[in-house]
Amino acid sequence: MAAAPVWSVDPRTGKQREQVAVEATAQEVDATVRAAHAARGSLADRTVRSAFLRSAADGLEAAKDHLVEAADAETALGPVRLTGELARTCYQLRAFADIVDEGAFLDVVINHPDDTATPPIPDLRRYKVPLGVVAVYSASNFPFAFSVAGGDTASALAAGSPVVVKSHPDHPALSELVASVLRRAAAGHDIPEGVVGLVHGFEAGIELIKHPLIAAAGFTGSIRGGRALFDAAAARPVPIPFHGELGSLNPVVITEAAAAERAEAIGAGLAGSMTLGVGQFCVKPGLVLAPSGASGDRLLKSLTDAVSDTEAGVLLDHRMRDNFVAGVAERVELPDVDSPVTPGAGSEHTVSAGFLTVAADKLATEGAYDLLLEECFGPVTVVARYDDDAQAQAVLSRLPGNLTATVHLSTEEAAGEGRGAEILAELTPLAGRVLVNGWPTGVAVAPAQHHGGPYPATTSTSTSVGGTAIERWLRPVAYQNAPQALLPAELRDDNPLGLPRRFNGRLER
Repeated sequence: MAAAPVWSVDPRTGKQREQVAVEATAQEVDATVRAAHAARGSLADRTVRSAFLRSAADGLEAAKDHLVEAADAETALGPVRLTGELARTCYQLRAFADIVDEGAFLDVVINHPDDTATPPIPDLRRYKVPLGVVAVYSASNFPFAFSVAGGDTASALAAGSPVVVKSHPDHPALSELVASVLRRAAAGHDIPEGVVGLVHGFEAGIELIKHPLIAAAGFTGSIRGGRALFDAAAARPVPIPFHGELGSLNPVVITEAAAAERAEAIGAGLAGSMTLGVGQFCVKPGLVLAPSGASGDRLLKSLTDAVSDTEAGVLLDHRMRDNFVAGVAERVELPDVDSPVTPGAGSEHTVSAGFLTVAADKLATEGAYDLLLEECFGPVTVVARYDDDAQAQAVLSRLPGNLTATVHLSTEEAAGEGRGAEILAELTPLAGRVLVNGWPTGVAVAPAQHHGGPYPATTSTSTSVGGTAIERWLRPVAYQNAPQALLPAELRDDNPLGLPRRFNGRLER
């Protein structure tokens, strides 16, 4: 494998800015993984682990200006968006530090012997241990929150698993800077810097997923790229868990009563959601089921006015721009597809937002219009006009898994009248997060959050956002009839670490 230069590229011009590194060879990937594997023991102490995560957050905040400047130069996402994303990333690191300190994620369960049970119960003690080195594949559209110091990395380190990050080619310089912050934080707690490895290059990503010391992987990206890695993870001599976020259409259903009640507000809200970040959010609403008739017409006028006022923007790289322009053109060419505001190329380096409309019955059966049921990354959405509930249901029945599904209901429907509950029941099998009278863009980092969904939204049932994301990098182990002196401290009767646990069937905190 030849080592090629890795360049930082300005998406506003498409020109190379500086050489950042070279693509990692197979030998360098091997050395990086082995260094991470050797650092496992340094994460064993939960107190050290949580302090490391907090120091990492502190270090990122201290370097905020430099990091945001570097991120904007490589992504064109803008200082305001990037500053907010960095704050979210730091909050996420501290939230996982709190989870580590609390210890409930260890899921400690202790059963003393019970000879009266059928069958008899021996002494059993169960908790969770880290899997080992985790491969993290960075996302393009969240250079902080889903990249080197993002949720996969934070949750893996919180679980006690070192990481090796495959940098995204859209922000290699930023990746190096963030990795250096994490390594300095690690060194401050006598943790080997190899606990956070970083490699560049397409081939390095393939070598990483095949490495025998990689115990699991987290990925955020395209269906094509994620599926290739998922298949490679399953084809290993020892298959490993692959938690991939691959793609999502994020359907929205607008009832006729909701449109009649507030068509203008819904149209403006949809415009803001679908164009946010130049349409580069994984939860962008890509398909909207809106009623035919006068209320639907009012909604479309509001959407048209709002999208028409949206300025052209820069996508993360020119490859994405080319794919967006080509994808829109292919969709517009379909018969009976209208484009009230035509999306596509803006200037030489920008794209303009827009939306397409089509009759819902075109999407109800398999055929050429299936293209409209595929994600198109960028500021575009498809509005399918339905005549009755049966048409809307027929389209929903054809959709693959999604990260989110949204319904807009009228005041009466939200109060329990009409089909509101039925629509929620129809949307629940389609997505990991179901919204009512809101918009999916914006994923709160909270204990109850679930950012995942049926395939192809994700390749597992786990979340990549929120506290339970830590569960991806753990496995349970039970000890039977082990003497107290030989047990891990987490499983001893006297509970020296003060952990929450279930002890002989009773929850203790």
